[in-house]
Amino acid sequence: MSKIFFYGLFMDRSLLTEKGLHPEVIGPAVLVDYRIHIGDRATLLRSASSRAYGIVMELADHEAHSLYSEPSVREYIREPVRVELLDTSEAVEADCYNLPRELGLGGANPSYATELSRLVEALQFDSAYVEEIAAFGEVS
Repeated sequence: MSKIFFYGLFMDRSLLTEKGLHPEVIGPAVLVDYRIHIGDRATLLRSASSRAYGIVMELADHEAHSLYSEPSVREYIREPVRVELLDTSEAVEADCYNLPRELGLGGANPSYATELSRLVEALQFDSAYVEEIAAFGEVS
């Protein structure tokens, strides 16, 4: 089993179960010194004093491999992170899938940002974080 820190739409457990996966939710968490960025797709970037929120779930190793073999997310790279569970303040080692920096900064996807901001709000994350994500959906 792999612990994975999900920060995008995969935080929605029902989305994973619709794909035939069997995630076990561990709980909401924060990753310190990272910030979310939404270009064509979402990714996390190192950023001192920033915070990214997500959900830690356990997936069977073959399910994690299958999930990140899908065409829309196959460019994501697994990296180990240490997150803090919001409910208990317990530190947890988990994997986090991010785009390489050169792939993560390009483009814009306002509809994804809007959908993610709604999910983050429904998960009751910090309202400033909801606004941070919603800002990626604003057309300038």
